[in-house]
Amino acid sequence: MMRLKDLMARDVVAVSPDLTLRELVELLAEQEVSGAPVVAPNGRVIGVISTTDIFDFRQETAGTRLSGSGETESPGGSRKRSGHSTFTEAWDPAESEALEWMRTTREADWDILDEYVVADVMTREVVSQPSSATVKKAARYMLDAGVHRVLVIDGGELQGIVTTTDVVRAVAEGQLSG
Repeated sequence: MMRLKDLMARDVVAVSPDLTLRELVELLAEQEVSGAPVVAPNGRVIGVISTTDIFDFRQETAGTRLSGSGETESPGGSRKRSGHSTFTEAWDPAESEALEWMRTTREADWDILDEYVVADVMTREVVSQPSSATVKKAARYMLDAGVHRVLVIDGGELQGIVTTTDVVRAVAEGQLSG
């Protein structure tokens, strides 16, 4: 039975919570990934950021601007994150299209991607499994959690990452059996 340690990518693109969303988008596009773990300076994983998080955030803050005090101003009231917005439920863009849109978008007087950092947008609930977990268990876990990646963490340390693409590739190549 295949374990996560046999399938995981060990060279993980991890990001700082202080990275601006613009810098994040450029990094994701450059590395050709759609998300990354967020790691504190002490090396502890504190969240995950993905293109879905950025799209949700962008949709929820449309028309919102930072005031001089750093507080947000919104024509519709306070900002509220729901986890999934109507925007991403109604339109599920290909990841490459999403990255391209985020990398090239600029508004005339204000660019939200330069105004916020990863910590403002990241998902704080970390979906993880130990490296000894079976790929089947991790796939079920990702399906139940509605996520496209699971972090592989042993003893509190990030060991790797397994994505839905990794699982599909393993199935297609006959590496996984019933």
